[in-house]
Amino acid sequence: MGAVASTLIAGVELAKRGNGLLIGSLTQLDTIRLGKRTDGRSPLIKDFVPLADINDIVWGAWDPFPDDAYVAAVRAGVLEGAKHIESIAESLRDVRPMKAAFDRSYVKNIDADNVMGKISKRQMLNAIREDINRFKDEKKVDRLVMIWCASTEVYIEVGPTHADLESFEKAIDENHQTIAPSMLYAYAAILEGVPFINGAPNLAVDTPVLRQLATKNKVAISGKDFKTGQTLIKTVIAPMLRARMLGLAGWYSTNILGNRDGEVLDDPDNFKTKEESKLGVLEDILQPQKFPDLYGDVSHVVRINYYPPRGDNKEGWDNIDIFGWLGYPMQIKIDFLCRDSILAAPLALDLILFMDLAQRAGLGGIQEWLSFYFKNPQVAPGLHPEHDLFIQLTKLKNNLRWMMGEDQITHLGREYYDEA
Repeated sequence: MGAVASTLIAGVELAKRGNGLLIGSLTQLDTIRLGKRTDGRSPLIKDFVPLADINDIVWGAWDPFPDDAYVAAVRAGVLEGAKHIESIAESLRDVRPMKAAFDRSYVKNIDADNVMGKISKRQMLNAIREDINRFKDEKKVDRLVMIWCASTEVYIEVGPTHADLESFEKAIDENHQTIAPSMLYAYAAILEGVPFINGAPNLAVDTPVLRQLATKNKVAISGKDFKTGQTLIKTVIAPMLRARMLGLAGWYSTNILGNRDGEVLDDPDNFKTKEESKLGVLEDILQPQKFPDLYGDVSHVVRINYYPPRGDNKEGWDNIDIFGWLGYPMQIKIDFLCRDSILAAPLALDLILFMDLAQRAGLGGIQEWLSFYFKNPQVAPGLHPEHDLFIQLTKLKNNLRWMMGEDQITHLGREYYDEA
């Protein structure tokens, strides 16, 4: 319940009272074209598909810190207190975090006391499942969605403990280091029939065992890592270079971030997890194996620097060395003064509503149509992830048309839906 989650909760609570416009949210603001362009049919997405109403959302959270959503929002410093926090203070104070399944070896720069304690991974898993069911009973809700807005864990590679359910269960009982807390939350969610969204670059549900289990149990899963700042820029600029057959010599990205996630990423083991999720984006978009003369020798460098005075207001610099006709060099320079959680909150809301829709529609397993929201989209083994932001948006809207029985699916998505 840090900067992203507290900003999400506050924004939705303000909107419930008519005091906030949820800018950046497709589910609340965007339209979808139906039929031919000349038909003039472009309803709001929320009027076209049966999404849950934001007024029906009830919040729950786990956090290693005991702060309620009011204190968390004030400390995060994303929103102005007098303007956007005080008027909903009572609702924010009602959201008190449950004790977190927390192990400091996965996030070494955080030390807190609102945790389940030094218990086994099996006990953590059981406690999370108990929390899920208790929350559902106490709040009298019909459906649940779980979204990971927490910090980036240390780098873990997929291995034998993630191969199948027997190996995974054994590793849990042995407290194996390759079973991170995020995996326990994801496993608990799938076992309880709760859609799970991974907003960080952790493995979580991106392992063979949990992918297979989610498909078998018909539980929707999606991830990973919210696409907000520099990767958002990459998925706009790189497709432009690829579409115009312009060459790329190098792309240097660096940024400063001062919130809790910035502090976590100051540790090399945690930074490697984030770095791995960013580095594959360019290669997937540009396809150097097809165009070696243009993209076969790209120097791609990513840096993230923890700088406490900046808080949640991240600043990202990109220096892009490109070349054109006859190899003549050019440069693109971008300085993105962004607010990390202001960009992430609408993504989180959309994912919650779309994942709930997918679960109700019986679409279990990986929801590839939600790649639009992620830096490193989950896809089935052997498939090539789509990173082009505009193709991702087309796939998302095609999926909504398909779910509602509309026949208008563009050529970009036809093969995908025929397979489905």
